[in-house]
Amino acid sequence: MEIILYDEGTAKELDIEEIARYLAQKMGEVKIEVRGNPFVFNLSHDKVSDYARKIAGAKIQEVSQKILSGQEPLYGEIEYEKRRILGKTKSFGILYDGFHLQRVFCEIISREERSIEFVHIFFTNRLFATWDDSDRRYHLRTSVYGIPSIISTTGLVEAPAKPREYYLLKQQYERFGKDLTKLKDGFKGRFIDYEDERLAGVIKGYAMQAVFYFLTGAPFCEDKGCRLYNAHWQEELIFAQLESGYEFCPWHTKFLMKELSW
Repeated sequence: MEIILYDEGTAKELDIEEIARYLAQKMGEVKIEVRGNPFVFNLSHDKVSDYARKIAGAKIQEVSQKILSGQEPLYGEIEYEKRRILGKTKSFGILYDGFHLQRVFCEIISREERSIEFVHIFFTNRLFATWDDSDRRYHLRTSVYGIPSIISTTGLVEAPAKPREYYLLKQQYERFGKDLTKLKDGFKGRFIDYEDERLAGVIKGYAMQAVFYFLTGAPFCEDKGCRLYNAHWQEELIFAQLESGYEFCPWHTKFLMKELSW
């Protein structure tokens, strides 16, 4: 088993090397490799154009309209993604289909490494969502697990819901043209925000979710104090990742110790 980490453009607060050290501490003798930019070995003109077209094709136009596989993006959208791949611009304000994006990232991985021997984790600041057939709309996600697993630093901020009172007050602030910065100050500490120094600590738990997906096929835990808890609210996320007093529930702790004894 080998864990490979990629930095596909993340928040400056996230140190991939720190995540690698954490995983090495938890996983014992498992090899951890940091590769950085996943596109760095695939920057020929044809490859860049192909990836750019496919990523642009994963863009969600309307949250109530499921995108079709192979949809043809506009020229400007492709050119934007080319600049993004080459590091000439940053992704902002664009929403992608998480599973479509996952398929593109999978193509970057060599065929030899698309196996159960490798855990690929892509960290990105791209915001993505997945389609829910029950209400026929997209929902923001923090992560998508598989080959590869994708974890979004932007998703950590935007996907889990903030406290209910925040949204009620936000409507009032917007109605009267008040400064939303002051609103956020009133809820300081109750949700993860941009440029939040707690981001690195939180992301470690999501990296372990990706590892447990590989080990068991189930990345989540029902224990609200376990780092594998699938938090839907920011306060749940902060408790599970930073405040519960323990990292993993008894079952996952025992399972991890058994894995390390191999």
